[in-house]
Amino acid sequence: EVQLVESGGGLVQAGGSLRLSCTASGFTFDDYTIGWFRQAPGKEREGVSCISSSDGTRYYRDLVKSRFTISRDNAKNTVYLQMNSLKPEDTAVYYCAALEDRDGSDCQRTASYDYWGQGTQVTVSS
Repeated sequence: EVQLVESGGGLVQAGGSLRLSCTASGFTFDDYTIGWFRQAPGKEREGVSCISSSDGTRYYRDLVKSRFTISRDNAKNTVYLQMNSLKPEDTAVYYCAALEDRDGSDCQRTASYDYWGQGTQVTVSS
């Protein structure tokens, strides 16, 4: 059974930090690009960041560049999203997803992904 389990969300004040984790099972992790997405109330789900398996190429949404860092540990089947300098507008449910493509083509697109986690809530207070 394929599973993606997110953790690390919570309530933080503006300017604070959180580290999200996404732990995968049920598929060959090394063959997949992993992405982080978020969805705020009343808004569409949007791509935040993704990391390929082949060479660790990373993509970041412009709004989070210089504040968020994505990384992966293939030995632990886990991808991390370090989020610093958080802003109230970062408040959303954060999802991780897996795309069966080692090179990460189109990893910014929601429709590209094969598997999704259940999400973890991130709330940033002002």
